[in-house]
Amino acid sequence: MKKIGLVGGLGPESTSDYYKGIIAAFAGQDGYDYPEVFIHSLNLGPVLKMFAVQAWEDLADLLVASVEALARAGADFAAIASNTPHLVFDQVQARSPLPLVSIAQATARRAAQLSLARPGLLATLTTMGSDLYQRILEPLGMEVKVPSAAEQALIQMKLDDEIERGVFREDTRRALLGIVARLKQEQGIDGVILGCTELPLLLTRDELGLPFLNTAAIHVEAIVDYCRG
Repeated sequence: MKKIGLVGGLGPESTSDYYKGIIAAFAGQDGYDYPEVFIHSLNLGPVLKMFAVQAWEDLADLLVASVEALARAGADFAAIASNTPHLVFDQVQARSPLPLVSIAQATARRAAQLSLARPGLLATLTTMGSDLYQRILEPLGMEVKVPSAAEQALIQMKLDDEIERGVFREDTRRALLGIVARLKQEQGIDGVILGCTELPLLLTRDELGLPFLNTAAIHVEAIVDYCRG
C-alpha cells in the first residue's frame, strides 16, 4: 500500500472531504488497515491572489514546494486536491519528486466511460475561463459547454461568499441548478462536470436527468486505486 500525499487547503472544506473519502474507501474491506495520509494544507488566500493576477509561475513554485514537503514527510505519490491549480499541473509534474494523480485526467476517463459528448462545466471563474478541461476532453470527441459570463460571475460569488466558507444555502443550490437547466435546454449538455471540488458539497447528486461528475469523488477514487497499486 503506497503512502498518500495531499496538497490541500484549496479549499479546506473539500480537503476534509478528500480525507473522509479515502478512509471510507478502506473501511470494512481491509479491517483497520488504512493507508498513511500526509496532508500539506496551503493558505488559500495567497493562492487566490495568484489566480487573480494569473501568476502561474509563482503558483507552480508553491505547488512544487508543497509536493517536496510531502515527499520529505514520506509520501510515495501526491495529488492536488483542487481543480483550478491543475492549470499548472504539467509544470508541477515535470518538477515533482513524486508521481502525481491528476483530477482532470481522472474526470476525463469517467466522462469517456459515460460516453458524454457535450458536458457542461461548472467551476471557478478561472477554471471556466481556461482550457483545462477542453484540452483533455476535446481530443476524446467531447465539446465542453460553459455558462454565460453573468452565470460564471454568480457561481464565483457563491463560491467566495458561501460555499468556500462552509455555508450551503438551498436558494444557491436552486440557482446553480437553474444554470444547468439552461445549458441543457439551450446547449444540449448531456452531463455536468462539477469542476470545483467544493461544488459537490452543495450539488450532492445527479439531477435534471443528467449525470453530475463529482470531480472530488472521482479524484479520490483514482487516488485510492493508485494507493492500492
